[in-house]
Amino acid sequence: MRICVVGAGAIGGMLAVRLGLSGHPVSLILRGANLAAVQADGLRLIDEQGVETCLQPARATASLAEAGPQDLVILAMKAHQVAAVAPDIHHLLDAGTCIVTMQNGIPWWYFHKLAGPWQGTPVRAVDPDSTIAAHIPADRVIGSVVYPASEVLRPGVIRIIEGNRFTLGELDGSDTPRLRAISDAFKAAGFKAPVSTDLRSEIWLKLWGNLSFNPISALTHATLEDICRFDPTRELAAGMMREAQAIGERLGVQFKVSLEKRIAGAQAVGQHKTSMLQDVEAGRPLELQALVGAVLELGTLTGVPTPTIQAVHALAGLLARSLSAHAGGLRLA
Repeated sequence: MRICVVGAGAIGGMLAVRLGLSGHPVSLILRGANLAAVQADGLRLIDEQGVETCLQPARATASLAEAGPQDLVILAMKAHQVAAVAPDIHHLLDAGTCIVTMQNGIPWWYFHKLAGPWQGTPVRAVDPDSTIAAHIPADRVIGSVVYPASEVLRPGVIRIIEGNRFTLGELDGSDTPRLRAISDAFKAAGFKAPVSTDLRSEIWLKLWGNLSFNPISALTHATLEDICRFDPTRELAAGMMREAQAIGERLGVQFKVSLEKRIAGAQAVGQHKTSMLQDVEAGRPLELQALVGAVLELGTLTGVPTPTIQAVHALAGLLARSLSAHAGGLRLA
């Protein structure tokens, strides 16, 4: 299977190395120092036990046109980065090419192939002018929920922190041969890759924590454990989660874990900085629209009040604006 990973960073890089070493010709789309490092020395992966492996990719380039047609395209960048590459995705497409989306939060395709009154409704928070929808055909998309945590230690070197599960699903909830083939390829590379016929419920289960803990941590510079052990912020997160649950249930989502159990799970992670806090410290753009703005949009769509989410979104939005204006990060000494 010809595979191209677009955005071979922490998650994409981990996938690329293991899929490549399991026998698939893997091409990587990279930029800057990462591209230079991979072209010179390959892409290196350090697992949880400290064992290092290295992939010499079939091709490492900044150009999707240069990568050429693929059987499988993995979009592994953050949600706010997809629109920039969408117009060039056609260079990677062959007759049967599938595209696996790996963004956190509410995806641009959320209402595509979803039976009901909102079928086909665009999610403007993540695709404001429909650039993504216009260039990435929904018929080619396989959705996913990403559970592993990893980090880029330095250009060309990825370290796995924990986890190896990627849940996969068709947008219409069907079980298809192409979905099974991708799942089998992931499993052969050492990942857990269950097939879901209700991917949106699993998206919400992960989003439930991300929409609350990520912006709260970005604003307070606190870890997951700190947020959960401090009663006022624990209740703030719970308030956001209750509002989100009401939206999800209005959309037909089933929350198979209780709110308290979801919070306890976050607390059990311990002294972990969320990805949004890491972005604040590094001065990177925040994944605010996919994780929080889109939830507000769906709240308006379904008629569910979201005062708590709105307040936190406003504060985190101003923080993101200030960081951008000063072109810098913010870290506790």
